[in-house]
Amino acid sequence: MDLVFPHTFVPWFRSVAPYIHAHRGKTFVVAISGDLIAAGKLATFAQDLSLLQAMGIKVVLTHGFRQQVEEQLREKGHVSRYSHGMRITDSVALDCAQEAAGQLRYEIEAAFSQGLPNTPMAGAQVRVLSGNFITARPVGIVDGIDFMHTGLVRKIDAVSIRRAIDAGSMVLLSPFGFSPTGEAFNLSVEDVATAAAIALQADKLIFVTEVRGLPQDLSQAGEPDYEIDQELALADAERVLASLPNPTQPTDTAYYLQYAVKAGKNGVERVHIIPYKLDGALLMEVFTHDGVGTMIVDEKLESLREATVDDVGGILQLIEPFEKDGTLVTRDRTEIERDIDQYTVIEHDGVIFGCASLHPYPEAKTAEMAALTVSPAVQGSGDGERILKRIEQRAKAMGLDSLFVLTTRTMHWFIKRGFAQVDADWLPEARKRKYNWDRRSVVLVKPLK
Repeated sequence: MDLVFPHTFVPWFRSVAPYIHAHRGKTFVVAISGDLIAAGKLATFAQDLSLLQAMGIKVVLTHGFRQQVEEQLREKGHVSRYSHGMRITDSVALDCAQEAAGQLRYEIEAAFSQGLPNTPMAGAQVRVLSGNFITARPVGIVDGIDFMHTGLVRKIDAVSIRRAIDAGSMVLLSPFGFSPTGEAFNLSVEDVATAAAIALQADKLIFVTEVRGLPQDLSQAGEPDYEIDQELALADAERVLASLPNPTQPTDTAYYLQYAVKAGKNGVERVHIIPYKLDGALLMEVFTHDGVGTMIVDEKLESLREATVDDVGGILQLIEPFEKDGTLVTRDRTEIERDIDQYTVIEHDGVIFGCASLHPYPEAKTAEMAALTVSPAVQGSGDGERILKRIEQRAKAMGLDSLFVLTTRTMHWFIKRGFAQVDADWLPEARKRKYNWDRRSVVLVKPLK
């Protein structure tokens, strides 16, 4: 084994742990385009999806088959017809869609059945369950065009799906639905996935798509290396969608955005648009801070707030590495629980990325800021300054005149932000009695004006 490997793998794996804890027991609806399967990426994607399930995430998988249907129609010498961004499904196209759906279901079930030694699927037991979970209705005649066997989702059997995923199965939804009279309708995978996410009130809806995400500059949407918006508030997404022409194909900027907005407005808090061409995109989107695609949320996920008792575990996990290397004084769970109302935290998507505590000494008109910590994953993003300002505001609200810190390694950071070094004798008497003279911490003070 490479001697450097433990020094890179262990910190990385620890950095992933907060996401594993945050996502355990959550429900994800994942939609994959038929292009992913046609590109030969199904096997590795199945491995990644099985890892999510192994970490306690409940998965509903939906798949598309546009490319596969197109191939079959070409073989039959039949011309595809589209209107309003939807396929016009005549009897020939319906037969091709049914055949493609059956073939893809077989391939997907086979991908989740692999278990060769020394592969990510070794030891995995993923049970894929599918069925008639979707009730559909016809699109009908729109602007004089008969869409025939093209349909829209009328209802999702959320109760049965929930029962299946709670029992440990992965539910597979093909883009087919049936009317109460037994008539079959060809659906879009995006409609199915969005309807399922809404019905289940899923924690995440993830589109694994032909596009990289939403471009920051809409004029660059057709360019190969455009910069993407990593996070977009739902209200902003609605404004962007309103400014775009109606989409006619999946590569149009508005295509996936319209479904993301619909899901967000109906209770799905997080919708992700990620590229299937990037190997491991699903894992990187779910288990890293910035992800690799675009996330649409009903509000900005990052919040600066006062801590609650539910944050104790996240705070302990955040500060533990800094306690071990001597940057911070060790604090046990009981101490943090006792003083939890004195902590301020920065939370992003359910994970604590920064914290600090405020300990007032009213008799001396001052307060100590302790345990100021920012995760290495987001250092340099300004979170430390945001926490400092929040602590200063809390101290001012108490009518205090100054704020002080004790540090052995970060004095320059504080000096750049208005703190000045003083002798340890400056400390309030109550704090001076607890001062560790062996640690020789530097005392820095900042006036509050």
